[in-house]
Amino acid sequence: MFTGSSVALITPMKADGQGASSIDLEAFDALLAWHQQAGTASVVIGGTTGESATLDHEEYIQLLTHAVERLKGRVAVIAGTGSPSTEHTIHRTRLAQALGADAALVVTPAYNRPSQRGLLAHYQAVADASDLPVILYNVPSRTACDLLPETALALAKHERIVAIKEAVPDTARIQTLLDGGLCVLSGDDPTFVRSMEMGASGVISVASNIVPNTMARLCALAKDQQFDEARRINRMLEPLYAFLGVETNPVPAKWLLAQMGRCQDAIRLPLVGLDSQYHAKGQALIESIKAIDENMGGE
Repeated sequence: MFTGSSVALITPMKADGQGASSIDLEAFDALLAWHQQAGTASVVIGGTTGESATLDHEEYIQLLTHAVERLKGRVAVIAGTGSPSTEHTIHRTRLAQALGADAALVVTPAYNRPSQRGLLAHYQAVADASDLPVILYNVPSRTACDLLPETALALAKHERIVAIKEAVPDTARIQTLLDGGLCVLSGDDPTFVRSMEMGASGVISVASNIVPNTMARLCALAKDQQFDEARRINRMLEPLYAFLGVETNPVPAKWLLAQMGRCQDAIRLPLVGLDSQYHAKGQALIESIKAIDENMGGE
């Protein structure tokens, strides 16, 4: 589960009116089946891209239970369990283990802005609290909290802290983590091939929501050290990477999937649907990326 292409899966929803929405389990099932067929190594349920901040407790249980039932033994299920509260993160991690998840993805605590000593204590407490493998997740652009490489390497001495999803696109930082022996999963789609050239094991990707076949193929090429071909294909995805960043994730990803007929364009407040100024660019992008991904699925 700690190699290859993993998807930070969106949570498909139904628009119920007046800004309300409910989980679309039929679309969720179809997405899970699509990723299994495409060769996605693992799915992250209830992560940032899955709108974890606005999922209630019962919805989280429903999504995770559903994914485990449909994918167990075929595609690894990674539960997003991080929160600003250590106590709540421990509760979520224990719950994920009880529901059958294969690992926990634990983002740095947002808003609190803990020190590096605080991060050490936080993650050690979480890792001590269950038997579930823990993947550290560093995305300071979201959390205003940066897990520094030396802190991550200190945490990696814990037997259950097995990897890091590093979303800072800094080659020096990646190299330090790799040199320290930590399994690195890129959290930055535009630079993940470069990270894999350096020795990263894979990617936890937003783009994989849209082009799962292609992302799985890219990881396979990188694993086989066919970097020239990986770079060639990756350049074809650069317009997609750029589009996925025109507004806050997962707004563009959900809009693209809705246009592809894979979910409704429904998202929870305070996020709102993609601004109409980007629609024409998105429509122009869809046919090209669909063709690329379908071709990769045949290889």
